[in-house]
Amino acid sequence: MTFTTRFAPSPTGPLHLGHAYSALLAHQMATEAGGRFLLRIEDTDQSRARRQWEELIYEDLSWLGLAWETPIKRQSDQLISYSKPMKVLEESGLIYPCLCRRSDIEAAAGAPQEGVAQFGPDGRIYPGTCRHRAMREGRAEDALRLNMQRAAETLTAQLSYHETGLHSGPKKVTPEALLSQVGDVVLQRRNGQIAYHLAVVVDDALQG
Repeated sequence: MTFTTRFAPSPTGPLHLGHAYSALLAHQMATEAGGRFLLRIEDTDQSRARRQWEELIYEDLSWLGLAWETPIKRQSDQLISYSKPMKVLEESGLIYPCLCRRSDIEAAAGAPQEGVAQFGPDGRIYPGTCRHRAMREGRAEDALRLNMQRAAETLTAQLSYHETGLHSGPKKVTPEALLSQVGDVVLQRRNGQIAYHLAVVVDDALQG
């Protein structure tokens, strides 16, 4: 298996120092391993993505001396590749419609009957308010969420990844961690656009 890294910015504004560090590190790791460095434009949020910011990304990375494989994968050009995984998840009973807004989730955090929502890497963990809803109950303006508990129950192998850096080494991912630290993530936004959590997994799988 070829060692592959990727830098996947969203063209919603100029790159900052954190972006530069991530891109340089990913490029260096791929170069030292004789692997591949991929640049991907994650522009599923079309309400904020701008082509001029995308062009500036290319200029900044070139100024840093980085080179990447072409053609560059742009998520907005690959929307058809996300529809099949969504269909599979729906047929497997692993997604549900959600009508909650951010204010609803914040309010539910203090409601004992909902359980206290915790915080994870992406913010507050969704408390599961709409988890009981079936897809047939969905409305056009609903978001679609992954039922993480059901998804975890379908696992047939141990999930793991290899951490690099200060705490490098193999790490296991337990179903309990998925529920308590990730939760029922949004896979399709209220406006019908595919969300990051689905797109990035599909893209990484397709690009190796």
